[in-house]
Amino acid sequence: MPSPASYRPAPGSIPTQPGVYRFRDVHGRVIYVGKAKNLRSRLSSYFQDISGLHPRTASMVTTGASVEWTVVRTEVEALQLEYSWIKEFDPRFNVKYRDDKSYPWLAVTVGEEFPRVMVGRGAKKKGTRYFGPYGHAWAIRETVDQLLRVFPMRSCTKGVFNRSAQIGRPCLLGYIDKCAAPCVGKISAEDHRAIVNDLCDFMAGNTDAFVKRVEKEMYAASEAMEFEKAARLRDDLGALRRALEKQVVVLADGTDADVVALAEDPLEVAVQVFHVRGGRIRGQRGWVADRMDEGGTPELVEEFLLQLYADDPDAIPREVLVPELPADVATLEDLLSSLRGSKVRIRVPQRGDKKVLQETVARNAVQGLALHKTKRASDLTTRNRALEEIQEALDLGEVPLRIECFDVSNLQGTEVVASMVVFEDGLARKGEYRRFVIKDVEGQNDVASMHEVITRRFRRLLEERSKSAEVSTDAGPMLVDPDTGRPRKFAYTPALVVVDGGPPQVAAAADALEQLGLGDIPVCGLAKRLEEVWLPGDEDPVILPRTSEGLYLLQRIRDEAHRFAIAHHRGRRSRTMVESLLDDVPGLGEIRRKALLRHFGSLKKLRLAAVEEIAMVPGIGPQTAAAIKEALTQQDGARQTGPRINTATGEIEEH
Repeated sequence: MPSPASYRPAPGSIPTQPGVYRFRDVHGRVIYVGKAKNLRSRLSSYFQDISGLHPRTASMVTTGASVEWTVVRTEVEALQLEYSWIKEFDPRFNVKYRDDKSYPWLAVTVGEEFPRVMVGRGAKKKGTRYFGPYGHAWAIRETVDQLLRVFPMRSCTKGVFNRSAQIGRPCLLGYIDKCAAPCVGKISAEDHRAIVNDLCDFMAGNTDAFVKRVEKEMYAASEAMEFEKAARLRDDLGALRRALEKQVVVLADGTDADVVALAEDPLEVAVQVFHVRGGRIRGQRGWVADRMDEGGTPELVEEFLLQLYADDPDAIPREVLVPELPADVATLEDLLSSLRGSKVRIRVPQRGDKKVLQETVARNAVQGLALHKTKRASDLTTRNRALEEIQEALDLGEVPLRIECFDVSNLQGTEVVASMVVFEDGLARKGEYRRFVIKDVEGQNDVASMHEVITRRFRRLLEERSKSAEVSTDAGPMLVDPDTGRPRKFAYTPALVVVDGGPPQVAAAADALEQLGLGDIPVCGLAKRLEEVWLPGDEDPVILPRTSEGLYLLQRIRDEAHRFAIAHHRGRRSRTMVESLLDDVPGLGEIRRKALLRHFGSLKKLRLAAVEEIAMVPGIGPQTAAAIKEALTQQDGARQTGPRINTATGEIEEH
């Protein structure tokens, strides 16, 4: 593997102008493309001490064997050239968004003599105008069926069109007035083109003019006593309105905008975009991408907008709403404006309907990322590959079919708790999760807490083993309770113990196992910041590739342990607050306090409860309920009238 120092450009040889640079590997393949306002400053950052680089950047520069650059005149030119090279070379270390599914489009083949309207999927083609994408193909097909009553343009395939022209008889749609039948000469190419243009204008959002025109023609036909024509126009009007009802109005001001939101984790990013035209949601799309470098949300937004619009200038709206502005938003606006031919504005919505819509899109992004992870985790082949990668990376003697992960949670040293989650064959076994309350450690000491929880869990393992009997089954030997015959879940030794943390936590866990005589159980730690895997006694971490399924599985297990610990901590904190608030209520002992919390579930619900509701709890009478309510009310009043910190100045204020 080349050292970055071996191909570092000579000092002063890199220009200070704007430009685009390419890293190549030993085979000459482009592995990364980037742009910079100042090439010297940007490229120099890659050749610092490798220990100070982000792991993904470090992987890129150690994979590279050479770097080259091209100077351009402006930052807009740099942006354009960067995208062109990314598209041409497909570098492995650049973020590449991919559709999480294939979305249907409404397409009009405007390049043909007699354009056709159709529903399709996949890549766009030249000479075709697209609308959407839409969530479901059946929904847009229903819309097209309604619109063909008003805009009777061709919708048949080329084969059907040519056959009808040969036999001189239109297809069924021509007989039921859902096609003007250009195949048999019932309408000229010019008149058919006018119908096509009307349909495209309607789909582009210019709907009011058509609705008003049809209404006017309907009333005129009625006054002229042309009742059949009026009835047909009435049905056309209904078809237009039904088509419009399928597109929900979200922005009353008729805005044309794309609303973008991201959901991120250290390994992947999910993007959702809602296409709003004329104030209505015309389409929705979702992407998932692997994260390749240390770039934050602004960099991800810039990469996404380039990939979304650079090849499709017709799709660029007047306004793009994003969660965070790109670092050089003015340059990106200039590029998109030049592609569109008119001003494009990129901004973050701060209030009102656009802010609400942004939050809706963000929820869809979170759900999209969760669905992607669920699909990935449910695949048997992927799980097997993940376990094999973990075995190879950690040099384990066997595939870790059972993995137990531990995490500690506390609030400034109070209510210290820990969690244990169990994954078997890459899947969560929630019935075997366990919670721990740390008893022998005072204050905020995660290392000592980890030592205690590992000791308690594996001391239980030794006790279970001593009480178990081994029986033979088709699946192999099983440890069972000799009295009941039921399997003892915690008499099994995990193939791998994972702790949430770095070297100190790993050392504490390994020491606890050694003291119990279980030093042969493999232990590793996963540090949150850089997703490094630490082994006991090793000075350097194990760096799993960013695309590793093994790293993804370890991360998911660690995150699940963290979630479970946080949930336990919140529950403990709520119970503690209830007990402390109600200590002075006469006649309310520990048993009744627990009954209150068990009945209402949380302190928040108890605060909102009326006296009558509190009195319904077994053992709590009306007088005690009134005293409880009074104590909670007094505490709320003290909280509202007491001192608070001004977040702007940092000063303590009195109400």
